[in-house]
Amino acid sequence: MRADDRAYDRLRRVRITRNYIKPAEGSCLIEVGETKVICTASVEKKVPPFLRGLGEGWITAEYSMLPRSSTTRIRREGERGILKGRTHE
Repeated sequence: MRADDRAYDRLRRVRITRNYIKPAEGSCLIEVGETKVICTASVEKKVPPFLRGLGEGWITAEYSMLPRSSTTRIRREGERGILKGRTHE
C-alpha cells in the first residue's frame, strides 16, 4: 500500500476543470490526486519578425513552479542570479 492507502496498481483520481482562468483564450485546472496544474493558452494575432511573409506562425511554451510547490522551497530564477527563458526575454 502507498501512503494514501491506494494500492500500487490503482491510479490517483484525475479531474479536469475547463475554462479555469476566465481572461485566457483557453485554460484548465488538472488535478491528479493532490497535484494541481494550471494550464493556459494565449493567442496573439502577430508574427515574430523572422517569420513575416512566410505564412507561418509561432508556438512557444513556458512553465513555472510556485516557491512552496514541493517539499523544499523552489527559488525563483532571479534569486539565483540565473535568468533563463521568459525571465531573460
